[in-house]
Amino acid sequence: MAPGGRRPRRDAEANRERLLAAAVTVMLREGRGVPLATIAAEAGVGVGTLYRKYPDRQALLHALEYRAYGLLVGILESIGELRCSGLEAVGEYLRRNVEVGDQLVLPLHGAPPLMSPEAVGARGEIYRYLEEFLGRGREDGSIRAAVNATDVIAFGALITQPLPFGPRWPRMAERQTALFLNALAADGPVELGTEIRREGIEDAFADGNR
Repeated sequence: MAPGGRRPRRDAEANRERLLAAAVTVMLREGRGVPLATIAAEAGVGVGTLYRKYPDRQALLHALEYRAYGLLVGILESIGELRCSGLEAVGEYLRRNVEVGDQLVLPLHGAPPLMSPEAVGARGEIYRYLEEFLGRGREDGSIRAAVNATDVIAFGALITQPLPFGPRWPRMAERQTALFLNALAADGPVELGTEIRREGIEDAFADGNR
């Protein structure tokens, strides 16, 4: 490829994503205090490469936060293109939150909050989409509750953080999401899915102690 072509930029972006994905994987496994050299090894690069891109842990966490905002905005954009009710749009957002929950390094998940214009703008975009979905729900009659985007965001943060011991998390998160949507719904109920009984909790506790 001739000098000045686009491949180097694509390669740089791929390398950046590999580093950030490795950082998420290692931090989930070993905690956010894991040595940066371990993250570099997971990504298959030298630690010097990591430090050139992210000179310290805070810079890396900030990059992960920007990445998480990008993931959420992308999810919202795709939902915005769907022909669905406001309640269905909110439910789809929450379900997709759970799918990418381990990638969401965000303030409500314990990350240091960013106050840069880019971060504030990304949060504003997330709020805008969610308020649009809620407004659609009030117009189409699918949402009756006086809920706002902050409520949805807070609940989304809760269901993307699995309990240390308990039944398979996606199953529990699905049920909690259905309960939340029932509280919003004009005519509910939303299907709750499989009931989780006390025995399931106790079995999960027992499995965790073996």
